[in-house]
Amino acid sequence: MLYLTLVLAFIASIVLTPIVKRLAFKIGAVDRPNYRKVHARIMPRLGGLAIFGSFVIGYFILRPEESISNAVEPAFIPISTAVLLGALIITVTGVLDDMYEISAKAKLLGQLLGAAIVVIGGGLEISFINLPFGGELDFGYFSIPLTIIWIIGITNAINLIDGLDGLAAGVSTIALITLSIMAFIMGDPFVMSLAAILAASSIGFLFYNFHPAKIFMGDTGALFLGFMISVLALMGFKNITVVALIIPIIMLGVPISDTFFAIVRRVREKQSISAADKSHLHHCLLNIGFSHRQTVLIIYGIAALFGLAALLFSQATLWGGILLISVMLIAIELFVEIVGLAGKNYRPLINLVKLIGK
Repeated sequence: MLYLTLVLAFIASIVLTPIVKRLAFKIGAVDRPNYRKVHARIMPRLGGLAIFGSFVIGYFILRPEESISNAVEPAFIPISTAVLLGALIITVTGVLDDMYEISAKAKLLGQLLGAAIVVIGGGLEISFINLPFGGELDFGYFSIPLTIIWIIGITNAINLIDGLDGLAAGVSTIALITLSIMAFIMGDPFVMSLAAILAASSIGFLFYNFHPAKIFMGDTGALFLGFMISVLALMGFKNITVVALIIPIIMLGVPISDTFFAIVRRVREKQSISAADKSHLHHCLLNIGFSHRQTVLIIYGIAALFGLAALLFSQATLWGGILLISVMLIAIELFVEIVGLAGKNYRPLINLVKLIGK
């Protein structure tokens, strides 16, 4: 039944996207070119509505919550209901932003409400983590705000990388496929099913969104995908150890790294951390000389490597995991310095290697 559902979600996305495209032009949900954008013509930007619609169709066809017991004890409502309600609020927030370009505060309010429904209403929270060498770190009263911050942080990280045709949709799809595989390995059919349905919906949308794009996903899609990935990652790694907490961070390495080094860059340049610029990962690769399509494919490759690293990390011993993380951090730092992601003059590791070599 799952395979049939995935096919139907994929087909639904292909069918719904042209309909949403016409709707976007009709209601004025369009993206106009400016100095920060790489496109040169007016584009419809409500495409995430097609991904959301396809996912909902797939969900109600499969209804995975009916065949398994949910892994999270509900505080007020079942986690499956909380996830759908939260996703609906996030999607409505994105639609309003795509139509009217609402303020950052209004957009944050929608994200807070969506996250709160899942965390407080559905009972999904990181209350403690088991430390690798023994002991337990209990977050106590901070568990709810920390979980909400995680959801909002990942939601906005996906939004930040949505700068090239097919980029956010493709990176999200790779993360969702990795998440689905991990959930299968861990014996969690609920998370596996939801991640797979969402991945199928995103792949269908990519037929219209890959370069040259005919429609953008807009904030509707970026916020929805980011929200769902953040929530499913928490649900999929409910056995909270340090190792389990690190896996989704590795899996989402591209958006998290891009967001982290954007903050580093803006702090170094004495700018507001919320200031918009043209120095994100995709901008850096374009500036080096890669084409639009090459840049997207390179970032796809990086995202796939992060996904593979997450799978390897989940099966590694403690010291093997530490070694893997160490190698990854060094590789990320070198890559960041080479492409200038944290600023053109940010090269501490390269300068250290040069100094040692003298």
